[in-house]
Amino acid sequence: VIEPFDGTLYDPCCGSGGMFIQSTDLVKAKQGDISRINVYGQEKEAATYRLAKMNLALRGISHHLGSESDSTFTNDLHKGLYFDYIMANPPFNLKGWYNDNLKDDSRWTCYATPSESKATPPESNATPPESNANYAWILHMLSHLKPLSGVAGFLLANGALGDTDALEIRKKLIENDKVEAIISLPRELFITTDISVTFWILN
Repeated sequence: VIEPFDGTLYDPCCGSGGMFIQSTDLVKAKQGDISRINVYGQEKEAATYRLAKMNLALRGISHHLGSESDSTFTNDLHKGLYFDYIMANPPFNLKGWYNDNLKDDSRWTCYATPSESKATPPESNATPPESNANYAWILHMLSHLKPLSGVAGFLLANGALGDTDALEIRKKLIENDKVEAIISLPRELFITTDISVTFWILN
């Protein structure tokens, strides 16, 4: 759907690099040139991070995974960079992602919850729900898209569509015209879980 044939491709939870490998396989299948793609990623688990570096190096894929394994939320290794394409399969309903240092993070400042009173200024931020990271992933990826041309595609658990804790963020994503499509996918697509998932496209 995204067709990352030329430019920069980012995955904030890249695991062992499978999305990057599938993307370059697609480019090769379409007679494209993988040297025109630069991949950027981050992975929290040290062993998986090393595996990703090895997988990409063995396939001759130009990559930038940062100097270490670390959490995308608490230590964004690609801060200030904007990408042509983002694709991800973040861990569904991830808990334990939040700490107090993230309360006023710039990645969600633009999604502040408006004050009910006109006399009171809006809150400085709209921190995604601490209970799970679904909307933190969305706003993190949005913060890294090239403003005029970036496209992101990612999977989320179906529950993200009705999360009451993130209602205001969800409304603002629609009002700001960031969501191009949300596609419902069938159950049992993954070996590790049978829950239903949705494929989001931000543009």
